[in-house]
Amino acid sequence: MDVTPDLDGTVVHESFVSPTHVGFVEDKRGHTLMLDWDVEKKAAVPNSTVDLGLASLSGGLVKDAPSFSPANGGYTVWVQSGLEQAPEIWGAGSGAPKQFTHFNEGLKLRRKTISVEWVSDGAHVQGWLTFPKDFDEHKKYGIITQVHGGPSASIGARWDMGPQQLTNYFIFQPNPRGSFGQGEAFTQANRKDFGYGDLRDILTGLDKLEQDIPSIDKNREGVTGWSYGGYMTMFSVTQTPRFKAAVAGAGIANWQSYYGQNQISEWMVPFFGASVYDDPAVYAKSSPITFIKNVTTPTLVIVGDRDGECPAPQSFEFWSALKAHGVKTQLVIYPNEGHGFRDPAHIKDRAERTQKWFDENLK
Repeated sequence: MDVTPDLDGTVVHESFVSPTHVGFVEDKRGHTLMLDWDVEKKAAVPNSTVDLGLASLSGGLVKDAPSFSPANGGYTVWVQSGLEQAPEIWGAGSGAPKQFTHFNEGLKLRRKTISVEWVSDGAHVQGWLTFPKDFDEHKKYGIITQVHGGPSASIGARWDMGPQQLTNYFIFQPNPRGSFGQGEAFTQANRKDFGYGDLRDILTGLDKLEQDIPSIDKNREGVTGWSYGGYMTMFSVTQTPRFKAAVAGAGIANWQSYYGQNQISEWMVPFFGASVYDDPAVYAKSSPITFIKNVTTPTLVIVGDRDGECPAPQSFEFWSALKAHGVKTQLVIYPNEGHGFRDPAHIKDRAERTQKWFDENLK
């Protein structure tokens, strides 16, 4: 039984706090809410909601997983972090939330981030814009769109969320259709439509930012991402020439060949509607390789040689096709790395190469 019908966010953690109340964490338009839900009334219980507003739960493995104790009327403890608040331990019972630790009070915010919202194809979309370090409104700055993985995921508010590198650029992190945070229909809206509606959402958001913020230089736009974000980077440069530089991390160039290469293929039929053997056309429709002749964007391609989720042959295929068509490109395959890099030297090298690629091509 669905006890939260028509919820306009995404439940990311839940636990029973009483026989009739469910405590859960909701990802809502990039923000995080902690609620007590009355199963019988199918509504939030009055005066029982701990609203974190712009704050987000954070802290590695305890992210979105608060600890609840039913003793003494019930008490919840969580790690809280926000755009301007470093992670600390908080708790709440019947009264107002209380901060328990002050470990990170001396940390200083390096870059400003704001929530941005826009309408695309009639739907509400949310994302984040991080400003350049030492931002001067009288100067022009390039902007780099950073697409999250997933696709069923989202970018939430967190402390100092701009990347440590790329500090001389605006960083745009959208939550397009397919993302968590705006209800089940929104999360399912990219099924059998990878690269189309979600890309329109991103480009529409980018258009609005350029319109609203004069300091953005529309002639210096870049795009990057990892996993599904790497795929979206590859697909984006086949659909539009507006991006002057791209860095595709652990991307997917060809959904048809990917179907037989990856080690997590169970997720594909629900998203594409059929196996690649029953409906190859729906896979080809969303494959960057199908439109490879359209690409003019200089593209750096990065992947780990042991990546089972987005195998290295996908990156090799995309790079090889770009090279065959005379597009400026470079392929870097890191040894002994899976989908998530572990070697600090490789992580550092990846960041430096990314910085260099954008600096060279977004002059």
